[in-house]
Amino acid sequence: MSESHAKGLSHRPLKRLLVAFVSLDSFGSVMVLILVTYALSVSVDAAWGQSLVLVLQIATVWLALRIAQARRGVVLGASIALAFAGVIAALNVVGVGETDLAAPVFLVSALLYFIAPISILRALISKSQVDQETVLGAIDAYLMVGMFFAYTYMALGAIHSPFFENGGQTTVAQALFFSFTTLTTTGYGNLVPAGNPGQSFAVLEMLIGQLFLVTAVAKVINAWRPARWKAEQPEDDAASEAPK
Repeated sequence: MSESHAKGLSHRPLKRLLVAFVSLDSFGSVMVLILVTYALSVSVDAAWGQSLVLVLQIATVWLALRIAQARRGVVLGASIALAFAGVIAALNVVGVGETDLAAPVFLVSALLYFIAPISILRALISKSQVDQETVLGAIDAYLMVGMFFAYTYMALGAIHSPFFENGGQTTVAQALFFSFTTLTTTGYGNLVPAGNPGQSFAVLEMLIGQLFLVTAVAKVINAWRPARWKAEQPEDDAASEAPK
């Protein structure tokens, strides 16, 4: 294999990955939307910020369902939730009381992040081989599980305040931080649910996080072989089998 050809092969996986992050037909673009939603959620507390986050969530779930080719029933249920989210976002913009909409906003957000990862996992299971899209989809589903629990905690805090033992109003930044440290079982201990059902949801998130990592994500990444490796493998195998 020539040096120029080898360099070309080495750059192809990176190029495909970069393209995936901007393509509307790739789970890479879903990951970008999840990260943007996270950044906006922890940086803006105003009503218009919540509306923008809801719009991003609508776009994220719609795109995830489209790429995953979700079933009609799932799409119908998600469409109802998405329409409701759009109405809530509009009410926030026109100035309806933020407190009155807090619980519905967070419940809808949790529902959206519950529907999407299930559809993604269903699409990944049906794939005959593990490729870049499988890896990106598995990571997307894992991130969405963390987002689902975060907004579930926010909804619980809005219904039964306070959610954490330290008292006061629970912020989205706190809920996201607690959710992902719980999902990964990091557990810093600075935020602790005040009681049930928050404590039970936290235990459930720990179990799901560990099972998801050691089964879905770990197996997908272990089975993934980038195209460059596949292209080089036949030549390497031939070289190893050649008589010495």
